[in-house]
Amino acid sequence: MAGLDESGSNPDVDLLYDINGLAKDTPSWFDSALTFVGEYGLLLALVLLVLWCWWGQRKRGTLDDAASSVAAVVWAPLAAGIAVLVNIPIRSFVERPRPFRVHRGVELLVDGKNDYSFVSDHATLAMAIGAGLFVANRKFGIVGLCLAAVEGFCRVFMGVHYPTDVVGGFALGTAVALLLSPLAMALLTPLTKMIGRSGRAGWLVWDRKVAPVAAPLNGAATTRAGGAAGTPGPAGAPGAASVDPDERDLAA
Repeated sequence: MAGLDESGSNPDVDLLYDINGLAKDTPSWFDSALTFVGEYGLLLALVLLVLWCWWGQRKRGTLDDAASSVAAVVWAPLAAGIAVLVNIPIRSFVERPRPFRVHRGVELLVDGKNDYSFVSDHATLAMAIGAGLFVANRKFGIVGLCLAAVEGFCRVFMGVHYPTDVVGGFALGTAVALLLSPLAMALLTPLTKMIGRSGRAGWLVWDRKVAPVAAPLNGAATTRAGGAAGTPGPAGAPGAASVDPDERDLAA
């Protein structure tokens, strides 16, 4: 089922030529660099972003907070994998050829793209990770969403996808990451709590060095990482209870 308009007189194709046409005016080294970024670099950057976010979410103070936050981070790559699996029947149903196979003058910057075009796996992966990270931590999520947007641009620039392939991938990745998030959190949070309580693997979920310690006689809770909750620590840093609202995960 071709399903989508392949003619050269529609905004989708016009935008394809506008973005892909930039490759004709850029030096070959720039095209090669952007091709590497679009094919591998941005996905690698998103993986590193997930690891960075996980490392920070381990330091949430209590096991319950850390477990729910780490569960949200774990969901991001899982959502990306599920979204790509969902895309398999979509591609087979739509059967949209790659743009360089249909339209003359499209600059193809990468070889080996012989499968169907709609929707873009790279855009789906990138947006699912970005949306999943946004559930875990808004700051990391915004960075992830920006990287996903650049990924989408690269796929069109390389001549392997129409803009609507990218938009479809963004929609699919976002839908899977957000709609399945409540179910994922209900399943992953008990698992991360169990891992956090274990002796050897607990560090994967919870950094006990920032765990709350016994409260003093005045009733103000303290943490090993800072001073009394809501008061400056020894170096003038705020205590563990003073948490930037942007750092709080949306899944908690």
